[in-house]
Amino acid sequence: MNKENLDILLKEFQNISKDLEKEESICAHLVKPLDTVLLVMPQDIQAPKGRLILPQVQTIRDLLDNKCVVISTSFEQFDQALEALTKAPNLIITDSQLFAKVFPKKPKNSLLTSFSVLFSKYKGDIEEFIRGSQKLDSLDENSKVLIAEACAHKPLKEDIGRVKLPRLLRKKIHPDLKIDIVSGNDFPKDLSHYDVIIHCGACMFNKKHVMSRVEQAINQKIPITNYGIAIAKLNGILEYIDY
Repeated sequence: MNKENLDILLKEFQNISKDLEKEESICAHLVKPLDTVLLVMPQDIQAPKGRLILPQVQTIRDLLDNKCVVISTSFEQFDQALEALTKAPNLIITDSQLFAKVFPKKPKNSLLTSFSVLFSKYKGDIEEFIRGSQKLDSLDENSKVLIAEACAHKPLKEDIGRVKLPRLLRKKIHPDLKIDIVSGNDFPKDLSHYDVIIHCGACMFNKKHVMSRVEQAINQKIPITNYGIAIAKLNGILEYIDY
């Protein structure tokens, strides 16, 4: 390798380093140093034995980087966790599927969000996802929804994307609502026969990949939203969720 090529290679490495330095924080827009943050993380069948799922790990690390005091609990110990604190937590981050249970119990002055909502901003276009969620209000039994998962894991009992979210959609909209589910890279090129797309938090994708799907939906004039935002919308609490 000659000196000219070496200089080009070093410059590319410097550009990559700058991009990494500019990487957004997951939580910095909602917290400040020494804030107390309570994480509500269900330990159900979807939780891998002996470890946390990736969005939880990344969020905890981000909060620690932002000099926050981080406390974790499952929902069953949520009341006890609040009682153990001398003051209300500045922020509560819950699994989206627990929005309906956590919201009525949260202290008045505590902000509330979810891992999925945080990742909708971190990995995608949250304003577009908020706009897309409005389409849920006009769906009926003739509508068709696309649920898109980033990872191609083996479906589990009570899986959020394949079981719980479809169940909630059919409960809130209509039992005969048509729902297609895709995973991994099986995202259809033609979205025209869908009324709305609901995407997961995409912890396994980078932002560029997620935004390519958002842009595809926008170009085809199909509303797109995110698991957490859709769940908050369906439960009637989206306006109270912080993002």
